[in-house]
Amino acid sequence: MAYDLEEQEQLDAIKAWWNRYGTLIMSLLVIVALAWGGWWGWQAYQNHRANQAMGYFEALEDAASLNGPESVARIKAAAATLRKDYPATGYASRGALVAATALIQQKDVAGAREQLEWLAGQSKHPALQPVARERLASLLLDEKQYDAALAQLNNPPAPFAALYADRRGDILAAQGKADEARQAWQTALDGMPASDPLRQVVQLKLDALSGA
Repeated sequence: MAYDLEEQEQLDAIKAWWNRYGTLIMSLLVIVALAWGGWWGWQAYQNHRANQAMGYFEALEDAASLNGPESVARIKAAAATLRKDYPATGYASRGALVAATALIQQKDVAGAREQLEWLAGQSKHPALQPVARERLASLLLDEKQYDAALAQLNNPPAPFAALYADRRGDILAAQGKADEARQAWQTALDGMPASDPLRQVVQLKLDALSGA
């Protein structure tokens, strides 16, 4: 097939351009393809791990609905697996709270404390870490470990400030520090919206303290 001079010059220009940039273009295409495939592979891996974590969490919930030594062992085993193998997932943090509640109900306070202490130290779970700290403070209050309980309530996240102040008041009152307890409960009241049902409870504590 014959080409006129202009067409030949165009073909030569295309060949010269390809010779200069073709290898680079192919390399870039390969990199993009590998990156795309890697992203999908990572997504698949993450989904697989999430499904595995969900399975252990469901097993934990099932065990928590039962009673007895076998139930306690199953709760601890499922929670331990979530903490060890899937610590960054939401199932691990939720599992710790579920396990702690179930273990307290089954009178395994030491086991519950272990769950709460783990979650209270996990800053990568900002939604549930403050919940664990407050519950751990309550547990330590019941065990009369007042200083350790108060330590859990330091630097409260803003949404938990009133709740933490209320719990701090409980601890201070248990220590016989009436003035400090009154101040903590007043702080709690000041930080609660008028519609918060906990306000009435805190007010009752203040009234009882004032009448003592």
